[in-house]
Amino acid sequence: MYILSPTPIKASNFVNEVDNTFMLILGISFFFLIGLTLTMLYFVYKYNKKKHPVAVQIKGSATLEVIWTVIPVILVLVMFYYGWSGWTPMIHPPKDTFNIKVVARMWNFTFEYENGKKTDTLFVPQNKAVKLSLNSMDVVHGFYVPAFRIKNDIVPGREKMSWFIPQVAGNFDLFCSEYCGMNHSYMITMVKVLPQEQFNSWYIDTTKKVAANIESPTANGQRIMKNIGCFACHTTDGTKLVGPSFKGIYGNPVTVVTGGKEHDVKVDDEYIKRSIYDPNADVVKGFNQGLMQPYKGQLSDADVAQITEYIKSLK
Repeated sequence: MYILSPTPIKASNFVNEVDNTFMLILGISFFFLIGLTLTMLYFVYKYNKKKHPVAVQIKGSATLEVIWTVIPVILVLVMFYYGWSGWTPMIHPPKDTFNIKVVARMWNFTFEYENGKKTDTLFVPQNKAVKLSLNSMDVVHGFYVPAFRIKNDIVPGREKMSWFIPQVAGNFDLFCSEYCGMNHSYMITMVKVLPQEQFNSWYIDTTKKVAANIESPTANGQRIMKNIGCFACHTTDGTKLVGPSFKGIYGNPVTVVTGGKEHDVKVDDEYIKRSIYDPNADVVKGFNQGLMQPYKGQLSDADVAQITEYIKSLK
């Protein structure tokens, strides 16, 4: 859709190289598709049974064998060269970059900036090299911005890198390009490219951060849970998803499986804290172990306390 557009948007510095390589390979493929199809139809017509009722053995031709070996090798090497020359700059970012940490989890992205800001939409400055540190908290995800012609797998346990220079201000789709579970198709967000001056104003504006600090613990807890993607697996209306619903659980008993044995526990502050820091220790009966990753080190005790206050409010 983006590449075959009559006037593709040059949204990043990689658009020309990727498009040129794509069109080269597409052109070569079409040339041989049409050429081979026409040749096949010609042979069907010329050597049909009516004209040649008796088959004739044809001897091989060393010249033809050399031609159809050498030419494809040359074409493959040409395609390899274009692909290599376009890919190499993608793995060598410049020194002066604006750095952002990308955290992917089922089923959302979180973007962490060096000044402490966290967003679920990627904000970047126009015409400035941006380097992304790609991290997955659970399974393999993909970071794919079609308009920028960049795509990288995000592998758990490995920090990967991607960089680009956004050249056009505007909003661009960002997808997870690797199947990552039930709600994979909803793992979509936006890249917002802002002119440098406008981006600077957004970046240094701490109004939202200050406002968050003076919100009630309940509102803060909801905000934290939204930012880390809790609502992708848990609901607040009593329905089941990947994990149990938060509605009405606080203060009530729940059956969990610990070390293969079932027992009842009361959902209180300590249980919620343990479930966040070590979610696979006590797994609610009827749900699978290993789907939720530990948040120890990612959330503070204060964050957990505010999450607990929000869960308490879900009667």
